[in-house]
Formats: sequence, C-alpha cells, structure tokens
Amino acid sequence: MTSAFPRSEALAARLVVLDETPSTNDMLVSAAADAAWPDLSVVVTDTQTAGRGRLGRVWVSPPGTALAVSVLVRADASLRIDALGWLPLAAGLAMTRAVRNELPGRDDVVLKWPNDVLVGGLKICGVLSELVVGAVPSVVVGAGVNLTMTQEQLPVPTATSLVVAGAEHPDADRLLSTYLGEFRGLLDAFRAAGGDAGASGLQAAVTDACGTVGSRVRVELPGGNILAGIARGIDVSGRILVQADGSPDLTPVSAGDVTHLRAR
Repeated sequence: MTSAFPRSEALAARLVVLDETPSTNDMLVSAAADAAWPDLSVVVTDTQTAGRGRLGRVWVSPPGTALAVSVLVRADASLRIDALGWLPLAAGLAMTRAVRNELPGRDDVVLKWPNDVLVGGLKICGVLSELVVGAVPSVVVGAGVNLTMTQEQLPVPTATSLVVAGAEHPDADRLLSTYLGEFRGLLDAFRAAGGDAGASGLQAAVTDACGTVGSRVRVELPGGNILAGIARGIDVSGRILVQADGSPDLTPVSAGDVTHLRAR
C-alpha cells in the first residue's frame, strides 16, 4: 500500500501505511524498542479508531477523512534529553508549513502554542508527543490533520478541515511529504546546533509562525489556576511567555491549555 505515498516513502527511513489502526502513536511506541525501526520511521493511516489528543482527549474521525501520522525520533549525542521538548513545537511548525502549502490562497494558517495548527482560528491539526525510555531514548511525535471532513462531520464547531478551508482536492501524499521534509530539515538543523533552539533558528521560526504570540490568551495551568494576559514570546526552552494582566513581568509557561481570546 506504500505506493499510495511515493513521495513520503522517499523521505522516511521506514514507512508503514496501514488501512486502519487504533493509534499510530501506540504502534510506534511499542515498536521503539526494536532496532529494526530506525530514526525517522513513520506510521500513517487515514482511519484511526482510538486516537488520543492532549490531556487524554479522544481524537476520532470518520474513516478515510483524516491523516494520522507518527514519526520516531531517536535521541543521540546531538539531541540531548533536555532538548526533546522542542520536538512537538518543531512538528507543529512543520505541519503549519505543510497546511499552508495545501491552502496557498490563505494567510491565516498559524501555529497555536504548543503544537496545534489553526486555519482562520479553527483547529485543523493537533500534535501529541510521547517519550519512550529505553537503551536509546526516543520520542514518538504523532499528528492528526483533518483532510476531507465536511462541515457536518467536524467533531466540534472550533474544528476545520482542508476541504472546509477551501482545498478542492487534498493530496495526502503531498501533505505528508511536505510535513516530513519540513520536520526533517528542522530536526537536522536542531541536531547540528547540538539541540540549541536559538542557534539552530528553530526558536525564531516557531515564534514567527505562532499565532499565540501577540494574542490575548487565557491559560489553564496544571492544578486549575488561570493565567490571563498577552503572550509576548517563546523562550529558548520552548515556553510561552505571558505578561499577566496588571503585571510588567513575563511568566514562562511550560504546560497549560491555551485559549486565544483575541488574535494578534
């Protein structure tokens, strides 16, 4: 079945295309201990029956209407453990660029911190990364992007798809190959810089694509506390910097559920 993804197959170290699977992330997490799955192995399907989003949310879609893809990234001497938190941001940036490529007439495709992709303020893609601890630590980076869902098929009013956003004939292989190419390029530069997001240009590129920066936001922090203010930037650790209402200081946020209250 890989013939359906010839361009993507040329970019992946190993590409497995499944007719259906409960979760591409779960499959790759289970396979990570096997050396037969090298760095930048990819599992993809257009029918995922038990996908997961952030905070344990269920991610499902009608068969054949969305693309679920997981990429295995092996940590090595050039990618230290404390730099792995940048991988979902890099993946989100790569998918933002891939979606922009599919929607050339739109200028409102942005990255929402930490790793959602929005079109016109509506979510078209989410990214979920999982650390796999073993002899060689690895990260499985999963992404789910809505391709051909109609307005009626979208799970929530805040979601969209390529078709709803104006793409007449979404090309899954083109989208996936663009995503893999962008992700690989960002990862190569990041590794070459020893996992330094500033020196590699990753920090600046993510900040530039991030619609959260400059927006008024509401952040639900772990534990239930709420932080409201203006997102001012992204620091070298990948944290969003929020200037809380009434405060001159910037609060770094490493984890939280972000709502855009007003676009920049």
